[in-house]
Amino acid sequence: MERVPIALQLYSVRTDCAEDLPGTLAKVAAMGYDGVEFAGYYDYAAEDLRGMLDDNGLICCGSHLGIQTLLGDELEETAEFNRTLGNPYLICPGLPAEYTNSRDAWRRTAELFNDISAKCRAMDAWTGYHNHHTEFTELDGEMPWDTFFGNTDKAVVMQLDTGNALHGGADVVPFLERYPGRALTVHLKEYSATDDKALIGEGDVRWDDVFTLCETTGATRWYIVEQESYAYPPLECVERCLQKLRDMGK
Repeated sequence: MERVPIALQLYSVRTDCAEDLPGTLAKVAAMGYDGVEFAGYYDYAAEDLRGMLDDNGLICCGSHLGIQTLLGDELEETAEFNRTLGNPYLICPGLPAEYTNSRDAWRRTAELFNDISAKCRAMDAWTGYHNHHTEFTELDGEMPWDTFFGNTDKAVVMQLDTGNALHGGADVVPFLERYPGRALTVHLKEYSATDDKALIGEGDVRWDDVFTLCETTGATRWYIVEQESYAYPPLECVERCLQKLRDMGK
């Protein structure tokens, strides 16, 4: 398999982005990242964002979006904005309680995402869901992650976040095995039971197994680094994470 490119979730350096998005993108590119995933656009138009990406040789490999931007007439507007960015991945990183407060609610949410996904695929886009830790706590006899992905079409992207899952007590490896071909984009985040500021390679994630599955049955197209705790300034943290991945052969 060809090397999976590595992107940065810009939420990792959100303060820097808010202060100077063009300069931050230039620094991210200089580190060697192949792309970025947005979590907000800092009041820039899509055309301006695309210009910044192109100027730095970066690819947009995702946007984290609220559910309302994927519903009704807003979906087409959201897809068009991201089409300008060159991004086909419209990922929801969390949901209000009415979508998640019971097993039945998760089933209804799965049906909703099947509908969104069908509309996205007709526009050459993808939708998907990104976990925090609560999806791996049993609810009404089943883990919400299984309720959701067990009832969604294979086109709904399973954006696993390695660190968030371990924070919830779940190893991501069995879920990569259980849902082959669905981990098109994966968040690489460390988790350590003893160090809440651990960087990639310093904690408990089984990286070798994760990479093996992602690069075979997982069909992963992008690795996306996300760091939300900081032993160093955020930009230094994400540069160290990238270097560790390079040391791992990625």
